[in-house]
Amino acid sequence: MTKDMKERITDLVDEAKVAYVSSVDEKGYPMTKAMLSLQRDGLFTHYFSTHCSNRRTQQFLKNSKACIYFCKEDSFEGLMLNGNIEVMTDRDHKAMLWREGFEMYYPEGIETENYCVYKFTAHKANFYYGLSDFDFLLEDYENAGLS
Repeated sequence: MTKDMKERITDLVDEAKVAYVSSVDEKGYPMTKAMLSLQRDGLFTHYFSTHCSNRRTQQFLKNSKACIYFCKEDSFEGLMLNGNIEVMTDRDHKAMLWREGFEMYYPEGIETENYCVYKFTAHKANFYYGLSDFDFLLEDYENAGLS
């Protein structure tokens, strides 16, 4: 991976307002939903907020396999991250992702029982740009342009 490619990937994720999050249903079929891209730690850990009672949360509790996808439609760039989602219900994670306006959905604030955070941790990635398709791991991304 080149330094230029790393910068392209970083810009793509930084500019994304939405990530497409996929879970696996009880019959093994993928289900995808657009979710606000609220926070991340590096490229391989992303956080999303949602309801504990929704279908997707129940799917992740049974099968943590997940995929998230970021794209720039105008330049045909896309980043697919494969990994696992943990459903976090502790106060620290809920407070970390809390945003003004969430009280519309969670009236008791971070104490709302039906509020949770998805912590996505990727194991591998694939970057699409033009006609190129590049698989990489975390260490490839972290070491890009350093040698």
